[in-house]
Amino acid sequence: MKIGFDQKKYLEEQSKFILERVNDYDKLYLEFGGKLFNDLHAKRVLPGFDENAKIKLLHKLKEKVEVIICVYAGDIERNKIRGDYGITYDVDVLRLIDDLRAYELDVNSVVITRYDEQPATKIFINKLERRGIKVYKHRATKGYPSDVDAIVSDEGYGKNPFIETTKSIVVVTAPGPGSGKLGTCLSQLYHEHKQGRAAGYSKFETFPVWNVPLKHPLNIAYEAATADLNDINMLDSFHFDAYNKISVNYNRDIETFPVLRRIIERITGEEAVYKSPTDMGVNRVGFGIIDDDVIKEASRQEIIRRYFKTGCEYKKGYIDKETFERVKLLMEELNLKQQDRKVVMPARERSANLKQCSSKNEACPALAIELNDGTILTSKSSDIMDATAAIILNAVKHFANIDDEIHLISPVILEPIINLKSKILGSKKPALDCENVLIALSICAATNPTAKVAMDKLVMLKGCQAHSTTIVSTNDEQTFRKLGIDITSDAEYATESLYYI
Repeated sequence: MKIGFDQKKYLEEQSKFILERVNDYDKLYLEFGGKLFNDLHAKRVLPGFDENAKIKLLHKLKEKVEVIICVYAGDIERNKIRGDYGITYDVDVLRLIDDLRAYELDVNSVVITRYDEQPATKIFINKLERRGIKVYKHRATKGYPSDVDAIVSDEGYGKNPFIETTKSIVVVTAPGPGSGKLGTCLSQLYHEHKQGRAAGYSKFETFPVWNVPLKHPLNIAYEAATADLNDINMLDSFHFDAYNKISVNYNRDIETFPVLRRIIERITGEEAVYKSPTDMGVNRVGFGIIDDDVIKEASRQEIIRRYFKTGCEYKKGYIDKETFERVKLLMEELNLKQQDRKVVMPARERSANLKQCSSKNEACPALAIELNDGTILTSKSSDIMDATAAIILNAVKHFANIDDEIHLISPVILEPIINLKSKILGSKKPALDCENVLIALSICAATNPTAKVAMDKLVMLKGCQAHSTTIVSTNDEQTFRKLGIDITSDAEYATESLYYI
């Protein structure tokens, strides 16, 4: 993989900039946009970026940092799912707490935003409190977002309980967008200033990148990633007016900036130090770019990947047609085609060949993978295993120079697993998925040296690209993610069954 991003330079720039901000205040409330852990979008569009760069940066500053986690009560009630992990937002809060503690970061508390006695949220609060986690409840803020007089008053932010913090940097994060991070930061600012402390606010947001062009593929890839939020990249007119410099931001921050500035001015009683939304950010990612051509190509590939992802989400009913059409327009804006993703046509050609040989009028699932040496392999589904499982075995055989005719997994192992799934557990789909096959391979590796060699090659799958001609199951998608394989799918189901798929 060609590197286009200098991770070390970025971390130096970012940590220096954060500390400069802290020096201006007794305390800095730092709103974290995007993902603290496993930022795979940034890793894909910025080859060389460490997916855990943000949390490693905070770990370096751990003596100065504590964390508040926000979650919107409405997201708990409707069991909102985090797409990359396939878990609900409340469960993701628990995961966040564990992961933050693993990096030796202090978790101050969890804030339930827009709380209104929702029943499922009450249960979640009980769960947290009985495990020793402090929980604060913030109701909807009176007058928000336009009535500044009501917002900045004892009936507005003043009604929220004050969260006691002890460190100079308070990171405010959440499982996803719309969780109330900004409102929590501003509520804390209100209370801090009422108590005579000089507290400030900044935003840690990786994308869009303010100092690359508006129509740079890197920024367009961000639009594709947030199409469901209606985020649109725009030139920051406030920044241009203040400094006569072109800067990129996105519509939500630009639209809310005048009100946000007025709120901050009302809280502090002084003219806001920020002249633009760009000023508010601590985003030095643009300074880490060392090869623009590599970044552009990686971003183009990400846009195509997002096109396939939103197509599948539309087919599943998770998003509306407008969101899918929005990503399609971004593809057209850069003259991108589906087949520009190298693994798409080999998978489709394999599927077409299978269909010609089949007497059944149904989909013939096939999958293609591009290995890191440029080799493209394909696989098909069978009665024994899915195409997703078969492609993993094909790939590790290739890495280990094992002949395709050699079976890595003994029938003595396969048959009992298939029987267990079909006869005992009553599965309508006994074919083995990725996880089943990996477990079977690990069992065989204990006694079979060839299987052990293949097992050791699984780490080489990290960074590989794959495409399926049918929608991949959530379990297989998660397994591919854990192996480090970026997979896309055509928006077609493997069968016409509505439940047994």
